Amino acid sequence: MALPQIGFGTYQLEGEDCVNAVRTALDAGYRLIDTAALYENEVEVGRAIRESGIPREEIQVTTKIRGRNHGFDEAQEACRESLRKLGMDYVDLLLIHWPNPMNDRYIDTWEAMVELKDDGLTADIGVSNFTPKTLDTIIARSGVTPLVNQIELHPYFQQAAMRELHASLGITTQAWSPLGRKSDLLTDPVLVAVADKHGVSTAQAALRWSIQLGNIVIPKSSSAARIIANFDVFGFTLDEAAMTAIAGLERGTLSSLDPETSEVL
Repeated sequence: MALPQIGFGTYQLEGEDCVNAVRTALDAGYRLIDTAALYENEVEVGRAIRESGIPREEIQVTTKIRGRNHGFDEAQEACRESLRKLGMDYVDLLLIHWPNPMNDRYIDTWEAMVELKDDGLTADIGVSNFTPKTLDTIIARSGVTPLVNQIELHPYFQQAAMRELHASLGITTQAWSPLGRKSDLLTDPVLVAVADKHGVSTAQAALRWSIQLGNIVIPKSSSAARIIANFDVFGFTLDEAAMTAIAGLERGTLSSLDPETSEVL
């Protein structure tokens, strides 16, 4: 399944704000909408898509199975519950949200998702926040490789080793937090200089950098102006000097939870 290079993230969007943001994103041209059971906004995302007037088959919808629903039967029911909330017969992409390796039920969850795909309840399956070890485990046990691994990735945390591993396995890298939330990335002097040189915003420069590396980016915003601007990243190309400058911003530190030890319910 081919995915757009940019999608719209809905983390922390709630109620009418979520509906309005998703509608704005769809009107702006986004055709990949990313939600999750953990976000508790699947009802609003589904409503926004229906109200958009855009045919369902033209929009790719991602949702995710949360930690407390790990397990074979639990994951299958969780997928069906997400479909009920979204008001859809299928999703385009179903992910394991976090591996929760200490709980060690992600393998059963993955095997349930393989069956859900065979049953047509999801067009494809993938993972989020998986590490080399957890990726190796599910592939070895099931013989099925995830379409994507959605990981924290931005100029301050560039995930070169994971991107290389993904490429070797045929996994697409999806970047969540591509604008480096909880950081000063968007005011970093290096990124400011790159953006000024190309006549774009720092957010646009950061997103374009990731896209040129071959990643899919999933920015989120509740601001209509920023939603529209974030999508406008295909009319320019960062030159080699800009790509090199941004590469030098690597800090190598997570802004969120460590997927090797965290248990996210």
